[in-house]
Amino acid sequence: MNTTMKLIVAGTLTALAMSSYAQTICVFDPLGSQGDNYSLMKDYAVAAKQWGADISLKPYADEKVATADYKSGKCDGAAITSIRSRSINDFVGTISAPTAIVSREQTKTILALMGNSKLAPDMLSNGSEVVGVSSLGFAYIVTRDRSVNTLPELAKLRFGALSFDKVQKQMIERIGGTAVPMELSEIGSKFNNGQVDAVLVPAVAFKPLELNKGVGTKGAIVTFPVALMTFNVLVNPDKFPEGYGQKSRNWFVSQIDRQMATVAKIEKSIDPNYWSNVPANIAPGYFKLMREARIGFTKDGVYSKKMNGILKKIRCRQDPENYECPLKDE
Repeated sequence: MNTTMKLIVAGTLTALAMSSYAQTICVFDPLGSQGDNYSLMKDYAVAAKQWGADISLKPYADEKVATADYKSGKCDGAAITSIRSRSINDFVGTISAPTAIVSREQTKTILALMGNSKLAPDMLSNGSEVVGVSSLGFAYIVTRDRSVNTLPELAKLRFGALSFDKVQKQMIERIGGTAVPMELSEIGSKFNNGQVDAVLVPAVAFKPLELNKGVGTKGAIVTFPVALMTFNVLVNPDKFPEGYGQKSRNWFVSQIDRQMATVAKIEKSIDPNYWSNVPANIAPGYFKLMREARIGFTKDGVYSKKMNGILKKIRCRQDPENYECPLKDE
């Protein structure tokens, strides 16, 4: 074989090798290709070239469709919220359990831990691998009536609950409220039109969903950290180079400060008049209720017992005097 032929063969083999590692990732962002989630994933796709991947991104404003396309094999990966991805990987999905993480310091700790190679086996489940975990900030109750802030009063409300998430439905029923099933794409319209009295969303969704229309002058965003919402990237590991997952997770760890700064900037951009604090004498009751729910869901197999144990250690490291720390039921 002459030199020219060798070069042609080598070039062909290189091209084939590169094409075999071309992947598509479905990216959920309420603002499509103009949103912060998509912006993060554009930088991710550039970084992934260093790990042998050639990623193209496909934006979705509807998370349900993005998840369905990934599960059906139309995409090799998906960037979706923790609520959607929990059915695929409950270990990482448990980070968003009710009040499992309640502070900025705890958020940074758990996100950094997701890059620990010792947890790599926990990232694999149901034919998928979690290759990145990022913060979307805390989910808060957004209500049309800021005067409603006690459990008996909350019991009178109609809460919007994502139809596919039994945790939200059961949590609402625990406080005596009425759960109104809806899709993520319906939250804004149903809340703003008064079909529901309250919804649970991260602050980063407040402006995209135009919830200010429903809040008006009487409603509020209640500053109680119900759950830390995360943005998770899952892939079919057979479609990516060997060792890709760990390199990818390490990259997301390197982006923690950037992502948390983005969330903080968005929260600060919301009119301060929309925020309402939970009275100090009421908050402990909320935490106790959320803890009981978390334990119950774990016993039912919704949440990961291992992850719940990790999260409790993180909480008690920051607040060792908390009443829950000596208890052994979680």
